[in-house]
Amino acid sequence: MAFSYDYYRIFYHAAKYGSFTQAARILSSNQPNITRAMNSLEAQLGCKLFVRSRNGVTLTPEGETLYSHISAAYEQIRIGETEVQRSISLENGHVSIAVSEIALHVLMLGVFQEFSRRYPCIRIQIFNHSSNEGADAVNRGTAELAVVSSPFTVSPSLKETELLSVQDILIAGNRFSELKTTSLSLHDLERYPLIGLAPDTGTYSFYKRLFESHGLIYQTPIEAATTDQVLPLVAHDIGLGFLPRRLAQPALQNGEVFEVSLKEPIPERHISLIRDRSRPLSAAAETLAELTESIADQKHA
Repeated sequence: MAFSYDYYRIFYHAAKYGSFTQAARILSSNQPNITRAMNSLEAQLGCKLFVRSRNGVTLTPEGETLYSHISAAYEQIRIGETEVQRSISLENGHVSIAVSEIALHVLMLGVFQEFSRRYPCIRIQIFNHSSNEGADAVNRGTAELAVVSSPFTVSPSLKETELLSVQDILIAGNRFSELKTTSLSLHDLERYPLIGLAPDTGTYSFYKRLFESHGLIYQTPIEAATTDQVLPLVAHDIGLGFLPRRLAQPALQNGEVFEVSLKEPIPERHISLIRDRSRPLSAAAETLAELTESIADQKHA
């Protein structure tokens, strides 16, 4: 049998308050409409649900049985509605985001700080992915958003929004102080220990392509596991390394490292926000995306 949800909603309130009049008031209806609806429900079920009296209504045994199920279902619906409303108002909720390491340090740490300050009840699940892995996570639906640094590959089903440009520089420590007054070519770097990341990273692919464009082989005898390891390795005179200027700036200012002049320009990279074109975002994810774009705009200024 298929009955209108409204019948069960009316039945729930009439049974809960023991009054058709009270049910009508709560549901912004009138008593005759409530009575007709309950008569129809009893007729379709083939049994009496209420015992009517001057003092209101009480449930029959069949009505008690039905109420035990309807009340549980109605409470679950009410809880679901409440959770949705709280999610929309950002009183609770969850957002999952894949972030590459450079994007994390250059942009997203500040974004997460501000987001958690504004919306402390939203749970943020952060995946540490390479750029291509982050884009793939959005494509597969395991992350709602990704913020990654170029280069990466985006499928046609995804939307990419460029947020921020990133300029890498070559840095060195005091062991190589003679390089402060000279300019090196990429070919010259063969004479120096170069610190790089693993071959499965976007940064490695970026520099491999850059060196190949000049007919050179990109070789890194020192391999760091993460971008944030490059700066301390350089500062401790282990070798030379490429790093976004934004990340190297504090160490440049306090003299821990210095910038090495290069004859060949290093192309700009960019940090992008990636989302699925066909999949709507949760309220929390949409808000995080908007905040990310806003803070990136402020960094541009």
